[in-house]
Amino acid sequence: MRLSTFVLLASSLAPTAASAAPPTQQWFTVLLDGRKIGAFESKRVVQDGHVTTVQSLDVELERAGVHVALGNAETSTETLDGRPLSFRSVSKLSGSETVIDGTVHDGVIDVVTGSATDPRKRSMPWPKGALLPEGIRLAGLRAGLAAGTRAKALSFQPSSLDAAEVTSVIGAGESVDLPQGRRALTPIEQTIAFPGAQMKSRAWVDDEQTVYKLTMPMLGVDLTLLACDRACATAPNQGSDVFARTLMSSPRPLRTDELSGAMRYTLKALNDGAALNLPQTDEQRVAREGDAWIVTVRKNARIYTPEKPPLEDLMPNDWLQSTAPEIVQLAARATGDAKTREERMQRIETFVRSYIRTKNLDVGYASALDVARKPEGDCTEHAVLVAALGRASGIATRVVDGLAYAPGFAGKDQVFVPHAWAQAFVEGRWQSFDAALMGFDAGHIALAIGDGDPWRFYSGLDMLGRIKLDKVETVAVAVP
Repeated sequence: MRLSTFVLLASSLAPTAASAAPPTQQWFTVLLDGRKIGAFESKRVVQDGHVTTVQSLDVELERAGVHVALGNAETSTETLDGRPLSFRSVSKLSGSETVIDGTVHDGVIDVVTGSATDPRKRSMPWPKGALLPEGIRLAGLRAGLAAGTRAKALSFQPSSLDAAEVTSVIGAGESVDLPQGRRALTPIEQTIAFPGAQMKSRAWVDDEQTVYKLTMPMLGVDLTLLACDRACATAPNQGSDVFARTLMSSPRPLRTDELSGAMRYTLKALNDGAALNLPQTDEQRVAREGDAWIVTVRKNARIYTPEKPPLEDLMPNDWLQSTAPEIVQLAARATGDAKTREERMQRIETFVRSYIRTKNLDVGYASALDVARKPEGDCTEHAVLVAALGRASGIATRVVDGLAYAPGFAGKDQVFVPHAWAQAFVEGRWQSFDAALMGFDAGHIALAIGDGDPWRFYSGLDMLGRIKLDKVETVAVAVP
């Protein structure tokens, strides 16, 4: 789940006020399938010729009975005409905090990530035409609220350092129920084009384009933000076991010998045949047949389409800190005298499996360096550490999120559960390594591939709750 989506959507419909207006503030209660899971606050301050927008989200979810706190706070500073100047993002996942500071000038962003004692600096291009909240607000005012109006804007996301195109279509006015009474509002249908995926939402605004309600699909149910007062927004959460919604039932038990070979899965979308954006990999082939997607997975696959890994798959980033001394030392310790890349990765997989001594769901999502220093967590912590150790050993790696078969999990039998593992480019192909389980097999279905960034990573899990598994078959021949 991409939590920065909440902030992106709210910022694309930021409260409207004249340039001389005093600071504005809005509170929202956050509901998942009708149950309160958190609060969202939005503030806008105009001072000294600058507009500062501050937006904070805090939610609490459950995973198999474990409470997981997630939060994102973003501060953006712009000129009165919407020119980006700077931003700050603080993301929190179960106690793990990521801070990103950026300064925009001359088409470049100077970025500082990490803590005050361990800052990491770099520069990157500012996406041409990208806007922060005030720029998005002004673009919306120019477009207006006439029914049928279609407008596009490129919204920059500080938490993931990328931009997403937001397409808005204005609808006809309607009366909307809110915690503090009914209001006449205008609906706006939005499509957010994230890298490799799309997300749709619906917002309701007043004549000044102040948002009062926002909904989007998540895990097969509605995530809703409703404007209310502070007491309403910060009232105790009701809790929602989001993990239970992500389990996908298997039509039948899968045998160990089947999983050691190749499996063919027939998947269907639960909502009007919406497209499933499943990746093709050297181990996974995807084909469309009518309203179904046929996914064939082979454990020991050979290369299908030769490709050279991009340079970034070898480089360190904020979540795979492969040049950090602790990571470099662990990589040397794990690989020993292994000669080939495949052997080095096999040793890394085995090493990480035993190195992460405490297996639990309490962490949420940690970086590889966090895991190296405090070896605990679930599949995501195993995956990022495997990927970082691979890069430290000179091997291109990436992080995969998807589903893995489990005969029993959290009181459910024969299910596919959300899972993460790593892929490495060895012997001329991308090969999977799963340290959280006993290795990769044909019971793994990839939903998305990323670089370890949790916001990119969770985008694939948006499909959970929206797909069903109709049929599973053993494939006796090589995957075509």
